[in-house]
Amino acid sequence: MVRRIVEALNHVHIPYMLTGSFASSFHGAPRSSNDVDFVIAATADQLRELRNALPESDYYFDLDDALEGLRLKRQFNVIDLREGWKVDLIIRKSRPFSRTEFDRRFQIEAIGIPMFCATAEDVIVSKLEWAKLSGSERQIEDVAGILRVQGEKLDHSYLQHWVHELDVGLEWNRAAESAGFLKNEGPN
Repeated sequence: MVRRIVEALNHVHIPYMLTGSFASSFHGAPRSSNDVDFVIAATADQLRELRNALPESDYYFDLDDALEGLRLKRQFNVIDLREGWKVDLIIRKSRPFSRTEFDRRFQIEAIGIPMFCATAEDVIVSKLEWAKLSGSERQIEDVAGILRVQGEKLDHSYLQHWVHELDVGLEWNRAAESAGFLKNEGPN
């Protein structure tokens, strides 16, 4: 499923990056998930091309929902009808963090294919935002998993900037405590 979506995104030249639980598993502690998240920067014409690149017999893809997602800068779904996987295609927002995060994406090799992925720092910040919005402990644990694995390799000044800018310090502290980080090791 992921391979086919990445191939379709590449085929119609839609810039993308893997994010969410698959990206946090890549950077940190693996966990199972029943969906895959990609942030995309697409035009309406590219979304129409993407719809045509994914056979109707194999995929549920509501073009009207996708175009509405583009207009409102929100996500829409593609469902693999054969395997039951859901892909969330998240339209990149125009706010500073979203643009910076997308510009920092890098190419990885995962499940045997090259694809673009969000950096560990950007996955952390995104998950902290989701934790703040949803109260989800799973997001905090994903961040803690990245902190445990990446530790000192992380760009802590970058993290400090965005944790402060996006007001997710409480969520950062919960994740850092769960990861066993001392207060002076974090970006606060």
